[in-house]
Amino acid sequence: MKKIILAAIAAVAIVPVASAQKFELLPFGDMDQWQTREIKESAILGGQTRNIYEIAPEKTVKGDIPYKPTGGSPWATSNILAKVKGITKTSNAVWPDTRAGRDRAAKLETIIERCKAIGIINIDVLVGGSIFLGEMIEPISSTSNPYSNMIMGIPFTKRPKTLRFDYRLEMPEKDSRIYSSGFGRKKTLPGHDSAEVFIILQRRWEDADGNLYAKRVGTGRQRFDKTTGGWVSGHDIPVQYGDITSKPGYKDYMGLIPEEDSYYARNSHGKMVPVKEVGWDAPDAAPTHILVMASAASGKAYIGTPGLTLWIDNIGLTY
Repeated sequence: MKKIILAAIAAVAIVPVASAQKFELLPFGDMDQWQTREIKESAILGGQTRNIYEIAPEKTVKGDIPYKPTGGSPWATSNILAKVKGITKTSNAVWPDTRAGRDRAAKLETIIERCKAIGIINIDVLVGGSIFLGEMIEPISSTSNPYSNMIMGIPFTKRPKTLRFDYRLEMPEKDSRIYSSGFGRKKTLPGHDSAEVFIILQRRWEDADGNLYAKRVGTGRQRFDKTTGGWVSGHDIPVQYGDITSKPGYKDYMGLIPEEDSYYARNSHGKMVPVKEVGWDAPDAAPTHILVMASAASGKAYIGTPGLTLWIDNIGLTY
């Protein structure tokens, strides 16, 4: 009898170990390493030197040099070097922030970036601070079709269970949003915005004409609209596979990406083209690419609540 009881206890003890999830931090997902870019803006804008930041090995780069992902970092940010009508301008809505001691995190904020030069340019652009797996193509020369300047997603073939991360959120008390793309009148819209984090797995292919298509393999997407009052550690967004439109908890924003809002990537000829999502894939399909983004805004570009701030740290995948 004693042997049977001991065997039963041993079996119970093994269960948590066997069912434990394995966590893999995404490269540079601890948000501890940052590259500083020191860029002098055009004299007509004041000629100030501004710092903008990238998630990459520690380094300081001086000059208006377009950024390319370096040192094995797969991350890009909404921070940009822009050159419009011969004017050099920068925008920075993502910073490294100290969490505790030497531990750092990514701070993402929704801001209004102003660019004013009398007689030449006078625009306000709302920027939602964001980080994503991919690349921002610099220098930016226009605010039209912002997705065409972003390579969204990187090659990936695994099937994770969740996207896991630590986060903190500060939501302004104002119950409004701003639309400002730099062209036309700035508008105030009702209701505050939300922060958003998502993981999308796609199976992509290219046709004979260089067009890119994708089917949705896996989806995990969540919006956050309440101040947390501190850090929330080890938050999981489950990845659901196949067509999720009839599953519990499905929201409209989790659906397929509309063609007019398609993200972009380079085709085999090096040309930037939209990746058109054309349907849901089989639940057991293998992905070719992973998209991960965290943003202090959700919905359409150039719409958000200024001051909305999201912190992200220790982002990775569980299996």
